[in-house]
Amino acid sequence: MFNQNRGKNVLRLGLVIAGLAAIAFVLFNIVTGWAPPRSQYPVQGISVDASNGKVTWHVVGATGVDFAYIRATNGAGKRDGNFIENLSGARDAGVRYGAIHEYNMCRLANDQAAMFVTTVPRDENILPPAVRLAYHDGCEERPGRALILSELNTFLNQIEGHSGKPAIIILPEEFEEEYNISSGINRTFWLESNFFPPDYATKPWVMWRASDMRRVDGIDGPVNWNVVRP
Repeated sequence: MFNQNRGKNVLRLGLVIAGLAAIAFVLFNIVTGWAPPRSQYPVQGISVDASNGKVTWHVVGATGVDFAYIRATNGAGKRDGNFIENLSGARDAGVRYGAIHEYNMCRLANDQAAMFVTTVPRDENILPPAVRLAYHDGCEERPGRALILSELNTFLNQIEGHSGKPAIIILPEEFEEEYNISSGINRTFWLESNFFPPDYATKPWVMWRASDMRRVDGIDGPVNWNVVRP
């Protein structure tokens, strides 16, 4: 009797584990395959950098990706190792492409602008430059809001002169909460919030990073999925 009961308990446990695994699998596929409906947001795309590894662009281009923003530079001293390859691959695949700069508030605007304009080619077909504001390791003595806004304006003026197009600001919620950037810069904004449209800036967003968990054919691992406000 003891062995019989133990066998039944083991069977029940096995069924519970199998059921949980099945639920986890379904949830994983829902999360990694989710995107806002095209009926609401017809234009949708990705943003990538070297951490996404080698991108098979002709496959990506066949999956409904309308555009790709590609990280080009970080601060004043680092170029993304995959930028040129990704830029060429997106162009060849017929995917609209743009460049991202990771802005470092502890580096001079002139130095960062020089890094960007010597990395990103002049191209009438390229999308407006995107500038992501974020915290960086090694930037412990952060400048105040007035200095950040002044330096950021200097940087934007230089890269916009190079590209011939107004930049878009990628603004994480924690950065906006500390510095209230959206009320101090006259630009359009690209906000970040998984699954739910963001509302943390003082101006309406133009682009929304809707998920950082999306899986796309042609890219190993998760990728940022972005939509454009109609």
